[in-house]
Amino acid sequence: QVQLVESGGGLVQAGGSLRLSCAASGRTTSDYVMAWFRHAPGREREFVASISRSGENTYHADSVKGRFTISRDIAKNTVYLQMNELQPEDTAVYYCGAGDAYGIHVVWSHPTRMDYWGKGTLVTVSS
Repeated sequence: QVQLVESGGGLVQAGGSLRLSCAASGRTTSDYVMAWFRHAPGREREFVASISRSGENTYHADSVKGRFTISRDIAKNTVYLQMNELQPEDTAVYYCGAGDAYGIHVVWSHPTRMDYWGKGTLVTVSS
């Protein structure tokens, strides 16, 4: 199985940027569909972005499209979420997930597809 550790969260002003990292150990990220979700107080866990095992396909939620980008560094066994133009509504705990998949090009957006989770990193955007 894979272990996931998120980092890179913090406090940023509206309009700013952060890059989140999800470091994997135990297995390689290319063995899984990797995804970012977020959970804000009083709201359900929300899909943010996903990347296929091949790395060729990505999928971003409409709410972050054009502002956030998911990517992966095979050599570092790490998945990233570059977040630009951050807004107060982006404030949440961001979680990295890994989902078992046979297909190398599939991407998923539902949390039930994830088999492993990190503990999350808090992003706070001030207005």
